[in-house]
Amino acid sequence: MGNSATEMLVSATIEFLGAYPPFDRMEAEALGFLAERIKLAYYPRNALIVSPETGVVKVFRIIQRGKILAREASELGATEQSTMTLGPGEGFPIGSVTAQRASVNSYTALDDVFCYELPAEDFFVLMQKSSIFNRFCTQYIAALLSQSRQQLQLQFSQRVAEQQTMNSPLAAIIKREPVSVTPDTPIRRVIEAMAGSNIGSMIIADAEHQPIGIFTQSDVLKRIVLSGISLDLPIRDVMTPAPHTLPVAASAYDAALAMVMHGVRHVLAVDEGGRLKGVVSERDLFTLQRVGLRQIRQVIDTARSVDSLLQASHDVRQLSLNMLAQGVGAEQITQFISTLNDTLTRRVIELNLDKHELSGIDWAWLSFGSEGRDEQTFSTDQDNGIIFICTDIMDREHAQLRLLDFAREVNADLDQCGFPLCTGNIMASNPELCLTLEEWEEKFAAWIQTPDPQALLNATIYFDFRLLYGNFNLADRLRLTLLRQAGNNPIFLRMLAGNALSVQPPLGKIRDFTTDTDPAHSGTIDLKKFGARLFIDAARIFALANEVSATNTVQRIKLTAPVVNIPPAEAAAAIDAFNFIQLMRLRHQHSEQEQGREADNRIRPDDLNEVERRILKEAFRQARKLQQRLKLDYQL
Repeated sequence: MGNSATEMLVSATIEFLGAYPPFDRMEAEALGFLAERIKLAYYPRNALIVSPETGVVKVFRIIQRGKILAREASELGATEQSTMTLGPGEGFPIGSVTAQRASVNSYTALDDVFCYELPAEDFFVLMQKSSIFNRFCTQYIAALLSQSRQQLQLQFSQRVAEQQTMNSPLAAIIKREPVSVTPDTPIRRVIEAMAGSNIGSMIIADAEHQPIGIFTQSDVLKRIVLSGISLDLPIRDVMTPAPHTLPVAASAYDAALAMVMHGVRHVLAVDEGGRLKGVVSERDLFTLQRVGLRQIRQVIDTARSVDSLLQASHDVRQLSLNMLAQGVGAEQITQFISTLNDTLTRRVIELNLDKHELSGIDWAWLSFGSEGRDEQTFSTDQDNGIIFICTDIMDREHAQLRLLDFAREVNADLDQCGFPLCTGNIMASNPELCLTLEEWEEKFAAWIQTPDPQALLNATIYFDFRLLYGNFNLADRLRLTLLRQAGNNPIFLRMLAGNALSVQPPLGKIRDFTTDTDPAHSGTIDLKKFGARLFIDAARIFALANEVSATNTVQRIKLTAPVVNIPPAEAAAAIDAFNFIQLMRLRHQHSEQEQGREADNRIRPDDLNEVERRILKEAFRQARKLQQRLKLDYQL
């Protein structure tokens, strides 16, 4: 009886743990070891479970029921405290048990709490038994992120499969003009035409080009060779009459369904008048071409019109979705989107250069904001400007007018290609953003010397500039001036840090997250404003303060971490956290656009699964660490 009861308890424990990472992927032997060694303990509401004063942590705990408040005494400042809530399936304190030291945090029961408790000596045995648990404990957020990426990969693989094999219109699948013959054509000529054109089927059409029959390769054996039919007879004698047709606007899903329902291998696509437009075979549905990088680049590079580029911009989105499905990380996807959008923008510029006389003007096209950082997502508008040099013999106003006329057409064409005009008019066609090198330098200097709220906002947009087309020396000179001016102005950097700290990570003290209270967005979190921005702002300040020229957030963190004494593991965790938030944004934006809604950055935490909620919470905690460093550095 005792053994039976113990087995039931172990089985129930395994079942519980199997719902949470990393235990859901843990090796069976290691999971069994854990379930046999842990004991259930109870803590009443407000009980202090672990604190710095309780000494070296000798027990690893996993919450079975209830919530625990973790109050963090910052490593950067003894007076700086922050909190986060832990829930079922979460273990604590991982770092303290692993390092065999006292906890730097205090853990208090928010309500009646039950915890599974594992002695430290068994904890280390478990780390030896399970490589999954070992990695989880030593690379906490990286392990969570890896697991979440696998889930996203499965989810997007399914969506890509549906999109590519189900939702594509037949017009997009048809690869060649249809080949057809009249009903009186001799069989011999039909077979010769099929062999000569390397096609597996021949459509028989009437005088109005409406299909009345189909003849396939398999018919050759069954209806001609085995039956001994003369090759001089008309094709109408051996064709399959009344072939199945669908409108060209029908989807591949409709074609697949028709093939299954009618037991056929070919469906004919026809226009509104019933005239033949193409043939879709069973093989076509299984070998739908995936949009490829080379194909997109070729379309962009050879495009002679904006219409061609519009299709390319759609293809960029499709290929980005494919990358999500293949488990590619957010950093690579956003850089990929930015790179192809750069290529597309350059082609728009080149097409317009043919129509504008800009000879004699030394100029460059700059991108700002997310494009300047190589961090574009699916939802992005235009942020661009022009920098030029005005020589003594040149009329500055006349040169600017020529550039503005050119910029207006480029901005309009980019809008047609799916990059909406900026509502804030941050575009090269704005006279305020089509300036000489000296004027840009003066503008930047004014913002740095007088950092009022508008100047600080401008800095977060324009200081992330990047050259897209033209004389790269102009952008380099502007960058050198900016870094020198910003790096030598601690008051500006302090104000910029204060501006960055005005937005806090949305971590709740009782609930996991604090969400928007606006009735229009109730229960949501804006992952751009309260997520990605926290990392972007901190990384920008680190870069400006240390004269690092990189504009990409991940690169800024990597390059400045050693200089500002951020440990490698902490920098890696911050990068993983930022990339996860970017991944969530990409997924959400695609989902919104797929459902015909305008893409935004607002996710609903209640819709996330347990793994995603936990990583998001950890990601916000990493953002808070960066902010705490800013507070310490600038005494805020």
